[in-house]
Amino acid sequence: MDDKGLPRGGRDGNGSARRRPWARRSRYGLRGEGADRDGGRFAPGCPATYAALDLGTNNCRLLIARPTADGFRVVDAFSRIIRLGEGLAAKRCISEAAIARAVDALLVCRDKMHARHVARARLIATEVCRAAANAQAFCARVAEQTGLDLEIVDSATEARLAATGCTELFDPAAAGVILFDIGGGSSELVRLGRPAGNGRGPPAPDILGWASLPVGVVTLAERYGGTVVSRQSYDAMTEEVAGFVQGFAHAHACDLDGFHMLGTSGTVTTIAGVFLKLRRYDRRRVDGCWLSHEQISGVVEELMAMSFDERAANPCIGAQRADLVLAGCAILDAIRRAFPCPRLRVADRGLREGMLVEMMREDGVWGEA
Repeated sequence: MDDKGLPRGGRDGNGSARRRPWARRSRYGLRGEGADRDGGRFAPGCPATYAALDLGTNNCRLLIARPTADGFRVVDAFSRIIRLGEGLAAKRCISEAAIARAVDALLVCRDKMHARHVARARLIATEVCRAAANAQAFCARVAEQTGLDLEIVDSATEARLAATGCTELFDPAAAGVILFDIGGGSSELVRLGRPAGNGRGPPAPDILGWASLPVGVVTLAERYGGTVVSRQSYDAMTEEVAGFVQGFAHAHACDLDGFHMLGTSGTVTTIAGVFLKLRRYDRRRVDGCWLSHEQISGVVEELMAMSFDERAANPCIGAQRADLVLAGCAILDAIRRAFPCPRLRVADRGLREGMLVEMMREDGVWGEA
């Protein structure tokens, strides 16, 4: 892996990772010299292709995109539930089974980046690798078996990337935004002012404060149970999370008139899909949609009334999320209690989009220094 976090090559005849230097790039990674086929480089004048990978507690997600005049165009994507943090709370280590699932998913990501001739990438790991005692050994194993070097980011970076990825969904008429990202092992809260835009590329977020809560859907579901969730256990989850939210709420107590909430996570996209009664999940209808306080409460009650099998059968939840969705709702309810904004905008975007925007902005693709 080079200093930009790019993969080194494919597998040899035995299936092991074989290392080869990535193609040379210009100073900003925007142009390649020569043919774009075998060397993984772009022909002169072609825009570079970027990749952003987010390895979280529950999911492995990849986004590959090319810059446009005012943003970027996605050319490939990948998402797989791998439950990397399964059992972490009890053993403080990433399990062998979880490592195997992660490596399998990362090999798919590696091959997609090669096929798309990615010129620059950022590959991050979040809470599970911040918390696991064997995180460094895990990253070394990933590098050996896939040729990918993971960057373990701190919670401040995670909050900034989430804000950067979602800034375009800030209502321009709003006074401010309370953004939240409910993850598998942690949840981030960010207070945002009006974004700064210069007409070139996506606007930059104005971060007024942030906090990382040491709870996520996986950690809560493992502790309280996710298959059968009673009203008592749901309320207990909400109260636990409320204790963590309290400090941020006190530090950022303000007049919420004119504010709206902005949620980026599987929890809020699931709630939106259930509210819209989608027969299959449709990102185009979910990303950017608005939900009122009453509409969210109605969906939460609907989910509470469902059995595990009913949740698993819902096309916007599925079997792999059926035991996690109510833990996510409990986290959301604790946040809503602390910040009673009347409107919530749903974002099916976040860290990966934030990484893409930051890399492209650093490279001056929109004419910035």
